[in-house]
Amino acid sequence: MTALARFLPDRFTTALIGVVVLATVLPAAGSFAAVWHVATQIAIALLFFLHGARLSRQAVLAGLMHWRLHITVIAFTFGVFPLLGIAAAQLPEAILPAGLALGVIYLCCLPSTVQSSIAFTSIAGGNVAAAVCSASASSLFGVAFTPLLVGLLMSATGDTITLDQVEAIVTQILLPFIVGQLVHPWAGAWALRNKKVLSVFDRGSILMVVYGAFSEAVIHGLWHRLTPLATLSLVVVCCAILAILLVSTTIAARRLGFSREDEITIVFCGSKKSLAAGVPMANILFPAASVGMIVLPLMIFHQIQLMVCAVLARRYAARGAALQSAE
Repeated sequence: MTALARFLPDRFTTALIGVVVLATVLPAAGSFAAVWHVATQIAIALLFFLHGARLSRQAVLAGLMHWRLHITVIAFTFGVFPLLGIAAAQLPEAILPAGLALGVIYLCCLPSTVQSSIAFTSIAGGNVAAAVCSASASSLFGVAFTPLLVGLLMSATGDTITLDQVEAIVTQILLPFIVGQLVHPWAGAWALRNKKVLSVFDRGSILMVVYGAFSEAVIHGLWHRLTPLATLSLVVVCCAILAILLVSTTIAARRLGFSREDEITIVFCGSKKSLAAGVPMANILFPAASVGMIVLPLMIFHQIQLMVCAVLARRYAARGAALQSAE
């Protein structure tokens, strides 16, 4: 039963699935959709304010001392990942529709997760302090790097990021994040004491965005455009991207001479993408009718990365215990 539980979706994933089903059956429309959109914008601003308030500047500055590790993680997060996204987007549209292909590229431009990267590094016996710094730095850089990368890659396909989108990014993401950083000396301790409450808000705001996005997508015929073949192809693409990143980060860490603890940190911080940052950003960067299709790859990749990395972390931990007992 325990082995089976490892592969069952957690409560948040179950909630995400439930919200998608709700949007399919009862999509937000008319005046309710307008009110929901405004509420979602407020929730996004508060979400990034809280991210800024919780992120310790001291931890990020201290992490700069281990610059080789952080540069390696950043190179995979914002370099190798986008290249894989571009390669996947070259699949024929009959296999991977344009909306999903753009979603895969967007997924690959996102920053790494913070909480799960640190948690898996800790379970595996890696360098937790470096994981805190690296994941935090990735989250910080992602506020600027993700829109920039998406804009560059969209320009290559004939689309552009408009001034209105830049303004929305600044007002809904960057400005609240900066304000959160400014109040960190006073609000940081409060945020740490109320992790569970803030976690509920984090996840609730993501569910709000997903419901609004999928409601709009359903109204515009999402499930008529998404064939079983496209869905299967998307799952295979997500699995392939994650496998390539897990293998390449492991090889790179060993070739560059990192310790076992640092290798674990590089593998877990350099192979994952943030649902918490990705869904709200997508709501700003893309037209409402296409957001549902674009965040679908991220939602699928998120669940796959959690299941695979949970198993990998336990294997690292078991191997570490065996090494210690052999000494």
